[in-house]
Amino acid sequence: MLSLMIPARISSALGLIALAAPQTARGEVDFAHEVVPLLQKHCVECHGGDESKGGFSLNDRGIFLDADVVELGKPQDSYLIELLRTDFEDERMPPPKKQADPLPEEEIRVFERWIAAGLPWEPGFSFAGDRYEAPLKPRRPELPAGPADAHPIDLLLGKWFEENGVEPPHPLDDSAFLRRVSFDLIGLPPTPEELAEFLSDDSPDKRQSAIHDLLGRHTDYADHWLTFWNDLLRNAYDGTGFITGGRTRITGWLYGALHTNRPYDEFVRELVAPGKEARGFIDGIQWRGEVNSSQTKAIQFSQNVSQVFLGINMKCASCHDSFVDQWKLEDAYSLAAIYSNEPLELHRCDKPTGEKALARWIYPELGDIDASAPRDERLKQLADLIVHPENGRTARTIVNRLWQRLMGRGIVDPVDAMDTEPWNVDLLDYLATRLVDEDYDLKAILELIVTSEIYQSRSVNVAEESKQGEFRGPVMKRLTAEQFVDAVSRVTGSWPQAPKGGKKGPQTLEVVAKARGLGKWEGPVRASLRGLDAFQAALGRPNRDQVVSTRPDLLSTLEAIHLANGPEFASMLREGAAALLATKKPADELVDHVYLAALGRRPDEGEKAVAVGMLGEGTAEEGLADFLWTVFVQPEFFYIQ
Repeated sequence: MLSLMIPARISSALGLIALAAPQTARGEVDFAHEVVPLLQKHCVECHGGDESKGGFSLNDRGIFLDADVVELGKPQDSYLIELLRTDFEDERMPPPKKQADPLPEEEIRVFERWIAAGLPWEPGFSFAGDRYEAPLKPRRPELPAGPADAHPIDLLLGKWFEENGVEPPHPLDDSAFLRRVSFDLIGLPPTPEELAEFLSDDSPDKRQSAIHDLLGRHTDYADHWLTFWNDLLRNAYDGTGFITGGRTRITGWLYGALHTNRPYDEFVRELVAPGKEARGFIDGIQWRGEVNSSQTKAIQFSQNVSQVFLGINMKCASCHDSFVDQWKLEDAYSLAAIYSNEPLELHRCDKPTGEKALARWIYPELGDIDASAPRDERLKQLADLIVHPENGRTARTIVNRLWQRLMGRGIVDPVDAMDTEPWNVDLLDYLATRLVDEDYDLKAILELIVTSEIYQSRSVNVAEESKQGEFRGPVMKRLTAEQFVDAVSRVTGSWPQAPKGGKKGPQTLEVVAKARGLGKWEGPVRASLRGLDAFQAALGRPNRDQVVSTRPDLLSTLEAIHLANGPEFASMLREGAAALLATKKPADELVDHVYLAALGRRPDEGEKAVAVGMLGEGTAEEGLADFLWTVFVQPEFFYIQ
């Protein structure tokens, strides 16, 4: 419990309470005049508003009670009083570093009287403070005035830059642009031949043409974006602890949806009210043995559907009323009851309450669920409500995810906290309404973003963006594990091939071949289609036991070890060196090829001299592998500039 100046909103509320507060009888407690000042003085800084240190918040009475720190009517049995009176400084509240001595006895007695009286609380009073309320319905913003051929995103951001006094970033050169857009749309760097052709093209619309061509490479597109959706939908789970058969992959359905660019509203419907092929997402993980009540399959459904499609965090609300937003325990269980075939009893902090959950939609103004209908019908009703024309939240959530993936930072950030105020409301709403106008075509939104001047601008680093606290341009992005592995294969020409039988790791390649319209598997195996190995795990690929919407930005110690001398990476370098040597190119041509393929540029004189020297006379495989290592561990390779 710590000191804090009381927020203006709370001060105003206290003034109103004071005007209406009745006289209290001797022995009773005056919440407004006795309790609130003490909570404000000692507790709110760490346990009020957005703060909930130790998992304890006192924003309202219900949340306070959820923490099990008081026994109503029994101050002598209450953990709160024990913490106030204890002689152990490591446990005492407020902590000694904030207040050297324990609370005065007269203040502790106020808390005792408050608990003895049953924890009276002024109705509607909260320490949460003012919160942004995210809109539900769609909104079509008016674009700022500008030239007729101006890009709508640039019009919106031009106004924002001017109003916020931010200098727009400079444009990217052609080479950096092609490398960025190739990695972003298909997960691969351009080949030296593709780069040369692009640089030699003098047509004014060559960037638009390159974007169109990349989005038209349906197989490369699906191979790349499979990673994004595998993370988000918990597909291709590679962990342990589940009951055999308790996690069904949806790879065949998912790959087919990406390969054919299925409209997003249909995509969502088929995941929420699925047939057999797509059912693995809503069924979640059946864990071995007993689990916390907030990890049952029905609650996983509630958490995953709300997080993935609506950007809502129902994980806190699956245990107790949320500390940080409006979602309640009842909301989480109401969504869970739509999925469950059995009556669901609410558990608060893993303790049964005796209350039964009723299948219900969390935005009743759009309609509701018929709780008496069979489960499959309830799921169809839910799917209809999630993609309801008046539910702007679904479109906002997915366009925000795409913006974050391309630009390095969401318009709402973090992307799973869509109750947070966007830094540019008009931009978010424009992209969301544009998605609906484009009949939910995700490729159309990707094309819209990457054709803007702001996307085609020089990136800023994460530290600069964070320091400024405002949007300044695209943020430099690191390659995903899959992009890194595929890029190494692309540069060297050494790709893993499917073994006989068509399987590579735990995923079946036949289902992907079928989704591509092929009778059998052909060609190399991209990293997204292979199982999780130690190297990819070190590079940040998750095992997908939970929804993952963003991966770590920072280099870990484990990652550095694997890049320095990990056996998997060393094997890739040896195989890559052997493949390059098989081309019979002279040393200087090999060096040029690697720089162009990996970095999108030729080496300067110093770099080339060092590289040729590493290869040695006769271009030894070991020397070439060492040279490849020096290129692949450079930040210039590791990051999308």
